[in-house]
Amino acid sequence: MSVRDVEAAALDWVWTHRDRFALGDDALAAEGQVNRTWKPLGELTQVCASVSRCTPPGDPLHTRVSELLDFAWQQTHRGELFPLMQSLEPFATYPLEVYAAFASAGLRHPGYEASAAVLTRTRAWRLTEQYPTRRLGVLEAERRSGIDPHGDVPQALGRTWLGGLPEPWTFERAAGYALTHVVFHLTDWGRTPRGVPADLADYLLHWLPPWLDTCLDARMWDLSCELLAVAASLPRPPEPAVLEDAWQRVAAAQAASGAIPEEGAAQDAAGPDPGPDPYDFTDCYHSTLMAAFAAALATAATARPPDVRHAARHAGQGAPG
Repeated sequence: MSVRDVEAAALDWVWTHRDRFALGDDALAAEGQVNRTWKPLGELTQVCASVSRCTPPGDPLHTRVSELLDFAWQQTHRGELFPLMQSLEPFATYPLEVYAAFASAGLRHPGYEASAAVLTRTRAWRLTEQYPTRRLGVLEAERRSGIDPHGDVPQALGRTWLGGLPEPWTFERAAGYALTHVVFHLTDWGRTPRGVPADLADYLLHWLPPWLDTCLDARMWDLSCELLAVAASLPRPPEPAVLEDAWQRVAAAQAASGAIPEEGAAQDAAGPDPGPDPYDFTDCYHSTLMAAFAAALATAATARPPDVRHAARHAGQGAPG
């Protein structure tokens, strides 16, 4: 199975299960669970926006993600829910972070952006305590939403796990997810590899392959797909043999339905007839999205001329943009 096949199958599963990303009545409830409502919708939107940008308009996969983006935008009442969300939780950052995914796809709500611009100039917004990687993500969400970032990106980067170039043997699950999102924020979700500073790019080029191999051995498919997305976002990717082996292992974990479990043994191989859809939605939706995201970036990266990759690598020696 090719990388393109993994992407197509994953997007087929997402399309079939798109109603599971829909916002329910609890999306604006005070006791609502954001991680079960807005988070999946925001992740769907970000992945589809990224796949759309690196897939030619005539490609059927481009059409598919465009339809999914329209579906997601309709769930927000074409952006009308964002001002309401912000009024209910004035200093919560997740409304802007979800909105930024839509803005990156050209789906914008000027009224919300105007009100958010006022909010982000307050001292309370600037002083909200956050993990360093989250802080970097909020700065990126501000930029993508047309708002002047309230802080300095290089300074925020320096406080993250990856930004400190840690001892490679300290890599573990939490650090893995933190580093992948640092790279996603620096590169606008894979769009600009030159956003990775040269020292980080060299560090990742050296250590990403063993980390990826470790996660694949542990059958941590979700994190493995995120690391593959990072590999495709670097100015210079790891050796092709490393990536080919990784993609073969991810493909082997993909169910006939297109779903990929977050972790553990692939259930298609665990029994004689696991059925067409062997996983619960919450156990596979994110890893399936990440597989589609990583595959689209990998395909686009292979089409990038070597001289462009080289120029991007040297451009990354300055502050991330």
